Amino acid sequence: MQPKEIFLEFKDNKLLPFLFGEYNAHLSHLEKSLEVSINDRGNTLRISGKPASILLAEEALQALYNKLQRSDVQEITTADIDAELRFLNAKDEKSQPINKDQIDKGPVIKTRNKTINPRSPNQARYLEMIQKKDMVFGLGPAGTGKTYLAVAAGVGMYLEGNVSRLIFCRPAVEAGERLGFLPGDMKEKIDPYLRPIYDALHDMLPWDFMMKKMETGEIEIAPLAFMRGRTLGHAFVLLDEAQNATCSQMKMFLTRMGERSRMVITGDLTQTDLPAGTCSGLSEAVDILGGVDEIGFTTFDKEDVIRHKLVKKIIHAYDRQ
Repeated sequence: MQPKEIFLEFKDNKLLPFLFGEYNAHLSHLEKSLEVSINDRGNTLRISGKPASILLAEEALQALYNKLQRSDVQEITTADIDAELRFLNAKDEKSQPINKDQIDKGPVIKTRNKTINPRSPNQARYLEMIQKKDMVFGLGPAGTGKTYLAVAAGVGMYLEGNVSRLIFCRPAVEAGERLGFLPGDMKEKIDPYLRPIYDALHDMLPWDFMMKKMETGEIEIAPLAFMRGRTLGHAFVLLDEAQNATCSQMKMFLTRMGERSRMVITGDLTQTDLPAGTCSGLSEAVDILGGVDEIGFTTFDKEDVIRHKLVKKIIHAYDRQ
């Protein structure tokens, strides 16, 4: 008979404030998520509830504690807890629970500012694919980490010396608005389109380091049109929002690949901002290149959304409509 309560002990008291959260907020989050009761006494937790939920709570807490011990994370958030539960609930192709060792030893990317861990099985597969294949497509809805993880993978490769340049680009297509005339020089005109890339880089690298590398050209953020006529060698190259690239632009971009380069192409096939009747280059590329073994494809779904929980509900609501 499976127990209806267990006792879980942690030896390193210094890590408990990070694991339990301020005023035990993380334990409360687990209680609500799994419908269990968690009581703490010093470094020991008493977890009671349904046997399956108790097991999930125990494994999630143990996995997060192990990450704190290994310094894979500097702090724990409720998003990290949700991520562990997402891994634990994941099923493989044979509908068996995902291996616990696989959860604890997933891809980890260390940047100057923070350590980045995947937060869903699809994210883990995506990062592993980027590490193994020279070209990878990341497809799926907003909020699934396609762009952020690709930037993180590129930064990790750059800091390790595996590539000598980082090149990030987006098609400069208005997302349903008419921005009109924008004052300023060329950089000031195009920066609004590229702001998400800047934000991700700023999250991973010190600002002065990033600006210095941009001045030397080792980090480049530019519109897709600026890639024409170039050969991008020894570089990690990301094309973001690729659903807004035309077919000719996509072919142009893919053929820029040079020696010892890595390319990642991300986009959401349902969210193109191209004029009506214009074929998306991303859609065409997926159809044409789907059978090429050397190219990797990761498709994210609504369950991979890691933004506010309301975002997932919004996507579900629009899909129903």
